[in-house]
Amino acid sequence: MTTTTTITATQTEFIPFGDVVAELNFYSAPADGSSPYNYIGIPPPGMEQSNVGIDPKSITIYDLRGNESKLSLDKEAFSFHTIPSSLTYGDFDNEEKIRSIYYPEIKDIVRKHVSGAKEVIIFDHTIRRSGPNAESTVQRVHIDQTTKSGELRLRRYLTPERVQEVLKKNIRFQIVNIWRPINGAVVSYPLAFADSSTVADDDIVGVAHIYPDYEGQTAGVKYNPNQKWWYASGIKNDEVTLIKCFDSWTGESGERRRAPHSAFVHPNTPAGAKGRESIEVRCLIVGE
Repeated sequence: MTTTTTITATQTEFIPFGDVVAELNFYSAPADGSSPYNYIGIPPPGMEQSNVGIDPKSITIYDLRGNESKLSLDKEAFSFHTIPSSLTYGDFDNEEKIRSIYYPEIKDIVRKHVSGAKEVIIFDHTIRRSGPNAESTVQRVHIDQTTKSGELRLRRYLTPERVQEVLKKNIRFQIVNIWRPINGAVVSYPLAFADSSTVADDDIVGVAHIYPDYEGQTAGVKYNPNQKWWYASGIKNDEVTLIKCFDSWTGESGERRRAPHSAFVHPNTPAGAKGRESIEVRCLIVGE
């Protein structure tokens, strides 16, 4: 059945849907064997912005529409929820409204949908809009945090006393991103996610993420045919996607929950389709 969303009384916009074979860009190690890195901002003289290569692979990405309720942030490491925001499209140009209105909305979402969430610290957000000068979609399979950078974030945003309490008492802490489109149903560059349980630790490679005043770590993800990939077609403004990047707790067999993800080119996206615009908010979440 063709899925559409109404634009005007006489015009409709086709929403790509269904299982597809599409290309994802996986991690490829630096050609010279050096440690992988990515600079945020201007790199030092003689250094590239990033030395990480890409390994493009065509894979099957399954449309999970109709099965959203079967997902668990503590299993697959991503989940979808219908939760409207009180902000409108133009409001996302206003930093004060984002911080005073949208941030509290996000904290409410986290407390309701993230296991054990008690303390929620929003440490940044990114807005991606269409246009030549806008922040672009990330078309590279990645995870925003690693085990190393998860603890670095804890130490960055909590007092030393609270950090010691969390670590000594083995209090659970997580990093979860909350993503929402802001210009209507997604037509181009939807997000694909790998089920965490299908991604081996050996598939994940730490990449130095270097800011002018801080060095963290993100993760590149190597291709593995055992990985299972999914997306949800036509995500709308009233839907949020929760993406787990780090969790200090592990499963019964010691596995960690983290969701590799990437924007991708859907082969059925119409030529000239509108660009995807979105906001992503990143949260450090601490339990009791």
